[in-house]
Amino acid sequence: MARPSLVREFWLFLRHEKKWWMIPLLLVLLLLGGLMALSASSPLGLFLYPLW
Repeated sequence: MARPSLVREFWLFLRHEKKWWMIPLLLVLLLLGGLMALSASSPLGLFLYPLW
C-alpha cells in the first residue's frame, strides 16, 4: 500500500484534529514565499522590494 502524499497527510491531520485555523496561516506563508521567490528571480523584484 502506497503512503499518502504530504498534502493528503496534512489534510487528514487538519480534519482529524480540527485545526482549521492553520489553513489561513499556511496560505499566507505560501503567498509570502511565492512573492519572495518571484522578487528574487525576475525584474519585478525592483518593484516588490520596497514592500518588504
